Order: sequence, then structure tokens, then C-alpha cells
Amino acid sequence: MPPAIITLTTDFGNTDTYVAQMKGAILSINPAATIVDITHEIPPQDIRRGAVALGEMWESFPTGSIHVAVVDPGVGTSRRIIVAKCDERLFVLPDNGLISRVLEASASSEVVEVQDRTFWRANVSNTFHGRDILAPVAAHLSLGVALSRMGPVATNLALLNSSSPQFGERQLTGEIINIDRFGNLITDIGLEHLRKIPTTEIVVRHRQREVAGVSQTYGQHPGGALIALVGSRGYLELAIVDGHAANEIEASIADAIVLSW
Repeated sequence: MPPAIITLTTDFGNTDTYVAQMKGAILSINPAATIVDITHEIPPQDIRRGAVALGEMWESFPTGSIHVAVVDPGVGTSRRIIVAKCDERLFVLPDNGLISRVLEASASSEVVEVQDRTFWRANVSNTFHGRDILAPVAAHLSLGVALSRMGPVATNLALLNSSSPQFGERQLTGEIINIDRFGNLITDIGLEHLRKIPTTEIVVRHRQREVAGVSQTYGQHPGGALIALVGSRGYLELAIVDGHAANEIEASIADAIVLSW
């Protein structure tokens, strides 16, 4: 069996020791695990941004990988902890909507509720299930423990409302679902939507700002230009060359982006 890959996505930041404690919990059970940090800079308690991050990255990892996500404002309450198997990858996370975008994109899925305390730490904090439940569960799974041993099948999952672009008369309306560290505005408008538009003569609008056409790359334009392009994730983005679009055009998550032709 090749070394297990376990990824971590959290809102813990990198100042405190929370991430290191989770890694210690994993390595105490499986010292051979390969741990990959996805991001620990999800805005605190922002489940939707956490779901977007998981949706962006999971298909880049091989089958058999295990993905732990901790954005968990309901820690210590009656909210469930689940393990989802999606397209032969495992996700260990609270049942609060974090799995939403992965489930939407996966061809097959199976979800169980984590109930068997055999796979938890002996002493469980009410405020740190990432270290005491999720990390140990992921480590045991990485050693080959069967998904079915974690607990019963989970139904009625807590899922986020799906962000879905809407076609109208000669227009398509989507929204901003993420803002990266460069200030680029990543929308939910994907290549599959753009291919349905019958012309390349497109105007992209955010409030009163408009961009004519969809560019191929940033380098086609001078610094300071507001452009639209399809980014590496396969989604339409608005960006300012050598600038920070979110700040300069005062854009936020969930703002509408309208394409017309």
C-alpha cells in the first residue's frame, strides 16, 4: 500500500498551534502518512468559502486520498461528523455544508455518520473536534479501516444552497463565489456555460463596471486594466492586471456578475 495522502483545509490560520496538533494526532496513529496543507486561511466560520476550497482542489488528488476539512462553528453541538466517499476519495468533516460542492461534482458518493468512538482520541474536547475526532478518524481510514466501521449511513445532509448561473434573454447571471489572494473575482460561470453562448461578443458587468470580451491571459493587457478571463479552475474571473480587483471595484462574495451579448 502506498503512503496515505491526508489533506487539511481549515479556518485555523497559521499563528496558533491548532494545525500542528491535528498533524500530531494523525502521525501518532499513522507515522507514514503524507500530510498536505491545502489552506488554513478560510475566513473564520465561513462554511461557504470552505466548500468552495474543497470543490476546487479535490480532483487534483489521486483516488484513495483523504481530505479533512474543519470549518466548524457548530463544534460541540449536536451537529454530526461525517465521512463521505466521493469518486474513490474520502472526506472527513462536519455535516454543515462543507461537502456540498464536492457532492455536486462527483459521479458516485456514499456518506456515513462517525459514531464509533474506537477511532477517536480518548479524551475529546468540546471545542476541538478537528484534533480529537476528525484527524484520528482520517488516520485510521488511511490504515485501511473500512468506511462502514465508522458508523451508519448518513441521510438528510446539511447542504448549502447551490450557486447556479441563470440564462435569460441574451444574458447570463452568475455570482462571485471566491476572491483569491490576488483579488481576482472567481465566479460560478464555468466553461460549460460559456460554450452555450452563441457569440464571442460578450460584455461582462459587475454593477456599473463593464468589460468587453473574454481574454486569454493577463499579459494581453497593460497594468491597471480590468479584464475577464477563464482562470485555471475553469471558471470566469474578473481581474485587474497587476492590481487587486476586489478592492479597486469594491466587489464582494455573492455579488452578481452579468454577461450579455
